[in-house]
Amino acid sequence: MIIGRHIIAELYGVSKDLISREEKVRQIMEEVVKEAGLTKVGSVYKQFNPHGVTGIILIAESHISIHTWPEYELVNLDVFTCGEAEKAEKAFKLFLEKFKPKWYRHFVFDRG
Repeated sequence: MIIGRHIIAELYGVSKDLISREEKVRQIMEEVVKEAGLTKVGSVYKQFNPHGVTGIILIAESHISIHTWPEYELVNLDVFTCGEAEKAEKAFKLFLEKFKPKWYRHFVFDRG
């Protein structure tokens, strides 16, 4: 039995302009949740000095988290949804469209 899909990804070559400041990371995270049809429960973001962001959105379906390292043009991303696996896939594709990495690697786990 599969109860959820968990996607763990590393995005490389992401523009520093997209991942340095909390405001921009928050905007992208919130857009993805809405466009993927997920249900936001709450969120927390942390701006690091001089740059870099960590963010977590609790969704009714589970969670999405992000950690950015602008100095390496790196995003670590975690998307976990229970129920419809397609929503996790859609959210991941939206992140790829918005962050436009030069390349990425990801792992998909069916949880259950």
